[in-house]
Amino acid sequence: MTTPKLGLLPKILIAIILGIICGLFLPTWLVRVFVTFNGLFGSFLSFMIPLIILGLIAPAISELGTGAGKWLGITAAIAYGSTLFAGFMGWAAASAFLPSLLRGREAASFDNPEDALLAPYFTVEMPPALSVMTALVLAFVVGVALTVVKGDTLLKGFVEFREIVNKVIVAIIIPLLPLYIFGIFLNMTKVGEVWAIITTFLGVILLVFALTLTLLLIQYSVAGAIAHRNPLTMLKTLLPAYMTALGTSSSAATIPVTLRQTIKSGVAEPIASFVIPLCATVHLAGSTIKITVFSLAVMMLYGMEIRPMAIVGFIFMLGITMVAAPGVPGGAIMTAAGLLASMLGFNEAQVGLMIAIYIAIDSFGTATNVTGDAAIAHVVATLARRANHPGATSATPA
Repeated sequence: MTTPKLGLLPKILIAIILGIICGLFLPTWLVRVFVTFNGLFGSFLSFMIPLIILGLIAPAISELGTGAGKWLGITAAIAYGSTLFAGFMGWAAASAFLPSLLRGREAASFDNPEDALLAPYFTVEMPPALSVMTALVLAFVVGVALTVVKGDTLLKGFVEFREIVNKVIVAIIIPLLPLYIFGIFLNMTKVGEVWAIITTFLGVILLVFALTLTLLLIQYSVAGAIAHRNPLTMLKTLLPAYMTALGTSSSAATIPVTLRQTIKSGVAEPIASFVIPLCATVHLAGSTIKITVFSLAVMMLYGMEIRPMAIVGFIFMLGITMVAAPGVPGGAIMTAAGLLASMLGFNEAQVGLMIAIYIAIDSFGTATNVTGDAAIAHVVATLARRANHPGATSATPA
């Protein structure tokens, strides 16, 4: 009798639990061994992310055929609308609940958790051949061009390149992700700085967590209604992607798992291969809801004036400026730092506090981002099916 194979979700859950437990007693030298592995694997991920985006999006767009540019626009518009909805939802909830949650609290300063984390013994630089945005734009240009250019030589080349990318994902990235996530939680637990921030802002963090879950339920309810599928079943299928993002804190690094689970949930592979890498760079609903709520919390703690039109402009700009951020854990808040200073009037200490709070629970926003990507994929797949578009035939849900 064969032993049942342990799925990715249980492996990730075990990695998180073991990381937290082992971080309480393992010696620093041993923790740094795992940190060194994480540095190497993280560099490899950074190297592969642009190639994954190019290798998956370009052939997927070409398989959409004539009108691919239209589906690019539709997908980007849905993603941006979802991001804006998240920002305004966070603003409404913050206005309703933060005054009571923050009553009696004072502003405090914390170190950036990334500065407190243990360093690896050595690092190996693996500079990406392309930046995330360059890969995204190149994939758009090549993919759309392949739909109108006669001949299939280049198309065959990109299809074979996609096979190479998929082999790397299946044989290297996904098997090593649990160990990578173990190392992240091991390091966080060992240094303890993250937990100091979490306990100070516990009420706000619980509010943000509740908002991210509510946002996912709304996204999947809408997607389920449009696709005529059970939203809870769809959401359950994406749990491995959610848990992977909790460990990696990077939407782009989670693309392989998100893509696999999206196809399992019933989205045709050509649509999923197009929408998921695209949304990993343009759909940041979870990050937006976090940044909006935490920025309002900092403003209330410091007694700053909250001007409605400034918040509106901030939310609209946030969805645009964070587009290049998902390749790097914590990238969203780093990208938003300029807006915090220029649009909301944050000083250096307040921006530093925002970075510390955000990075302490960065993974929850990222997990919401990637899980919501699949909801958008279901919507786009349904619209494409109704338009009788090639490559939009529904997959069979797992």
